[in-house]
Amino acid sequence: MYNLKNILLLVLSLAFTMLNAQYKVEPRDGYTPQIGLMVDMLEELKERITADVKDLNLEQTDFEFDENANSIGALIMHLVATEAYYQIETLEGGRSWTAEETELWGVASDLGAMSQEKLKGKPIAYYLEQWDAVRNKTLELLKTRDDAWFAANIDEDFNNHWVWFHVLEHSANHMGQIALVKNRLSK
Repeated sequence: MYNLKNILLLVLSLAFTMLNAQYKVEPRDGYTPQIGLMVDMLEELKERITADVKDLNLEQTDFEFDENANSIGALIMHLVATEAYYQIETLEGGRSWTAEETELWGVASDLGAMSQEKLKGKPIAYYLEQWDAVRNKTLELLKTRDDAWFAANIDEDFNNHWVWFHVLEHSANHMGQIALVKNRLSK
């Protein structure tokens, strides 16, 4: 079973992780307090997803475990499209997507047969670079807003804070799907 060396290595690894882990949510510098907290959570989640997928090869990135499943590449691109949509909706005045944005993110915004067909053949780095570009723009635009804007209603039923919470929860949900797909990869 497990020998003493493996157990000791596991205990030391856990101890090192615990000593170096943050395990708290704090506002990021350069943002107002509430927006800074949201940025911290968004970035933490993105970092965790990225760490989990960054070393996948093309076959693993495109893998679908059944005819109804989405690939990890498609799921990452869906996260990008969702963030891009809400970025435009809340931070850019709700303008429409440009033709280029529609081509890039339109297929990924609704996961299904079309995304299964079209979102293939690109390395994981491509999807992560798309996410980095959208996230960097989100972060720059959030620096120009304050907590009063964050709390302001977009509609009578929801505010900017809720929208960015939704981006966060959406990423967390798909992080679970990504873990499921990774678990189904051939060993």
